[in-house]
Amino acid sequence: MTITTLKPETAAQVTDAVRWALSAGEPLEILGIGSRRGLGRPVQAGHALDLSGLSGVIAYEPEELVLTALAGTPMDLIRAMLADRGQHLAFEPPEGGTLGGLVASGLAGPRRISAGSARDHTLGIAGVSGRAEAYKGGGKVVKNVTGYDVPKLMAGSFGTLTALTEITVKVLPAPEDTATLLLFGLDDAAAVAMLDRALRSPYEVSGAAHLPAGTAARSGVADVAGAGGAVTLVRLEGFGPSVAARVTMLREELRADAVLGRDESLALWREVRDGAGLGEGAGGDTHLWKLSVPPSTGPSTVETIRRTLDVEVFYDWGGGLVWLTAPPDSAATIRAALSAGGHATLVRAPEAVRAATDVFQPLPDPLMALSRRVKESFDPKGILNPGRMYAGL
Repeated sequence: MTITTLKPETAAQVTDAVRWALSAGEPLEILGIGSRRGLGRPVQAGHALDLSGLSGVIAYEPEELVLTALAGTPMDLIRAMLADRGQHLAFEPPEGGTLGGLVASGLAGPRRISAGSARDHTLGIAGVSGRAEAYKGGGKVVKNVTGYDVPKLMAGSFGTLTALTEITVKVLPAPEDTATLLLFGLDDAAAVAMLDRALRSPYEVSGAAHLPAGTAARSGVADVAGAGGAVTLVRLEGFGPSVAARVTMLREELRADAVLGRDESLALWREVRDGAGLGEGAGGDTHLWKLSVPPSTGPSTVETIRRTLDVEVFYDWGGGLVWLTAPPDSAATIRAALSAGGHATLVRAPEAVRAATDVFQPLPDPLMALSRRVKESFDPKGILNPGRMYAGL
C-alpha cells in the first residue's frame, strides 16, 4: 500500500489535517519518527500523520520540576536538557523516539516499581481528537484535580484517541549514585522470593530483576556475564552516603555475593530496560512477549509455559514483569498459562503476525464495550490509528 504522509508543523495544521481526514473518511496513521511503529497491530490507513515537525521545548522550569514540549520533540534532546540540570524522567523510559510516542505507548522501565509509569508522570496534554476538535487536558501542576484526568487516559492509548500536539511531564532529580547487589545461582522461584524480601525492606529498592543463566551470560557487564549461572539484581539509588549505608545493610541481610558500582549499574539496568537482548537477531523464528503477572506467580507461569514451549525468559519489577521469547503461534499457550491473572503483550513480531494476532491481552466483554464507548467519544468515525490496539476498534 502506498502511504501519503502529511507533515504539519503547527498544532493548527494538525487540526486541518484531521478535519480533512474526517470529511474524506480517510483513516490516519499517527506517527512521530516511527520508532514505536512495531508496537501494537499494524494500522490499515492510506495516509500517515507525521507529527515529528512539531518539535521543541516550550517551557522547562527545573525549580518546579515541570517540562512542556511539543509532541514531536526527540527524547534525546529532552534527556540531554534534563541531564544538564541533574534531572530525569523517573519512570526510566527506553531510548529514542519522541515525547508524544513515549506517552502514547505508555512505556516504563525497571524503576516502575518505585516511580510509576509514563501515565503517572504526564500532567497535561494538548491535541486534536478524531472529531477534529483541538483541546487541552490537565495542567502544569502535579495536583491537578479539575475535570477528567485526560492526560492519564492518553498514556498508553497508542494514538487511537487523539493526535497529541503538546505534553507536560513531571521531572525529578536524578540519583546522585547507584549500586546493584548481585546474588548468584538462585532458581527462578528462590530469586523472586528474594526480590520480594528486598522490596519489603526499608532500604528503598528501585530495581529488582532476575536473569536466568542464559540471559545473564549475554550481558555486557563482566561480573554478570562471568557469573556462570543465574544472577539476581537489586538496585539502590540516591545520595552517595545513603546508597553506601543501605548497600552495607542490605548486602548483609540478603547475603549478596557482589556489588556493582555506578557505571556498571547504569549499563546493566539499561540492558534490563531494553529486554536484555532476548530474541535479538532471531528474525521471525522467535517472538518477544511481556507478561504482567502477580510477582509470586511469575515462576509458576513460566514453568507452565515451558511444559509446551521452548522459551527464554527474565524477570523484572520484582517478578511482576516477565520478558519471554517464544516460537511463532504461541499466543494461545502463553495466555492460557495466565490462570492466576495478568496479561500478555506481543512486543516484537513480523507485521503479518501482528496483523493476525491479538497483540494486547483480549478484553472481557464489559471492558471491550467500555473501550468502544471511549473510542467513540473521542473518535466516532474511527480515523485515528484504527485497529492499532484491537481489531475493529
